[in-house]
Amino acid sequence: MRIWRAIPLDGAAGKHERGGPLWFPREQQGQGRHDNPERYGCIYGAEDPVSAIVESLARFRGSNRLTASMLMRFGRPLALAEIEFPDDAPTVDLDDPALLAERELRPSLVATHHRELTQNIAEDVYLEQGDVVGLRWWSTFEATWRNWTLFGDRAGPLLSLVEVNRLRVDDPEVQEAAAIIGLDG
Repeated sequence: MRIWRAIPLDGAAGKHERGGPLWFPREQQGQGRHDNPERYGCIYGAEDPVSAIVESLARFRGSNRLTASMLMRFGRPLALAEIEFPDDAPTVDLDDPALLAERELRPSLVATHHRELTQNIAEDVYLEQGDVVGLRWWSTFEATWRNWTLFGDRAGPLLSLVEVNRLRVDDPEVQEAAAIIGLDG
């Protein structure tokens, strides 16, 4: 499986070190869709690179114009990391109707912006299924995009970095993501 992750990259960091492309930023978490820093660190990725970029630029909706400063976080440039993990790794697909019915979950609870609900879903899966390395779910920006939340302690050893590239305003994927959320390139 290949996923893409948009991250503030520290070019001097090793791939698993703070600011590296495979670093799980547990100490910076708590507000994200599936965060639970007391139990695990997680990384978020997407099966489509544009989806990963949209997630990173979403906070700028309504800003009208895409600028280079929007591609910076914590004083670091955003980069797109392509990551691979085994297709047979145990995961939970929150887009599977049978699984949702079994867990008595409505799709609206999976896709809500109410983080206490989505964080509880992730924690329940993490605690109940000790071998599961992550969750697959649909993007709230485009339902056909599949996003991932990977649990650091379980998924981390399985991940391989394919490549990482700094994002630039004129990159086709950045331009496409900007257009989707209404930013002029």
